[in-house]
Amino acid sequence: MRAVVFAYHNVGVRCLSVLLAHGVDVRLVVTHDDDPRENIWFESVAALALEHDLPVVKPANPNAPELAREIAALLPDFLFSFYYRKMLPPSLLEVPARGALNMHGSLLPRYRGRVPVNWAVIKGERETGATLHYMVTKPDAGDIVSAQAVPILPDDTAFDVFGKVTVAAEMLLDRVLPDLLAGTAPRIAQDLTQGSYFGRRKPEDGRIDWGRGAAEIHNLVRAVAPPYPGAYCRVGGKHVRILRTLIPREAPPKPGFPALFCHAGRCYAECGDGRAVRILSMEVDGTMLDERSFQRARTTPAVRLPTCTLDQP
Repeated sequence: MRAVVFAYHNVGVRCLSVLLAHGVDVRLVVTHDDDPRENIWFESVAALALEHDLPVVKPANPNAPELAREIAALLPDFLFSFYYRKMLPPSLLEVPARGALNMHGSLLPRYRGRVPVNWAVIKGERETGATLHYMVTKPDAGDIVSAQAVPILPDDTAFDVFGKVTVAAEMLLDRVLPDLLAGTAPRIAQDLTQGSYFGRRKPEDGRIDWGRGAAEIHNLVRAVAPPYPGAYCRVGGKHVRILRTLIPREAPPKPGFPALFCHAGRCYAECGDGRAVRILSMEVDGTMLDERSFQRARTTPAVRLPTCTLDQP
């Protein structure tokens, strides 16, 4: 079977590896140039393709007619998209003889659209996964081949969950690919009324509104924790990134909303619902602070974090 693969990121690397392990004839790999403004913490599809002597292109515009002509000339049976970041035009989706399929990082039809892992964490979901589906003009709306679920634990960051989703995508593709190649894989229509669609997120969407409840703030912090840009706020005129939090089992003393305070060597922020989040690590104007810093605050004035009012967004 001949395939053209659009891929990027860790899911792209692992799913391309599965195709190669099953002997699929990958005629072309289409990927992206890394954005120099982005924190590149993930593996390279281009590097994997080059290791296997696969031709690689990095078009600025996948809608370019010359790319469609090049792909059509390869006579692919399948076109796969594994975390490729741009929508593919109908002219490309119609090229492969046996269909164009995408690996999406959620349990469709829920969390269609952009950055589904981050959105699932923000919304406090306890489960997500990977779904292999056929591509149609509407994003993430085509027939489903199969899905693989993974748990989201209460303190998992988006990075943690993305690692699970990457493994789920690999397991799913490895499991269904023989049936897909044999023409016996199922096609299950989606009921989009039972799902949801979310758009892209920007770094400024990580600004903390301390008038929100503790659980909502905790979910935001873990959804955008490093290697993502992080949740942030202003404290006493200083830029503060809140990098890791917990919901404490025992409520600390309440100095009054909204407040950042230390108690018994730990740092807390009281939230709009009267509950607190425990801050495990934060960055204040570029200086990293963690619980060891807070414990030293009792005797080291230079790192003392006094109770103070948090600036509202």
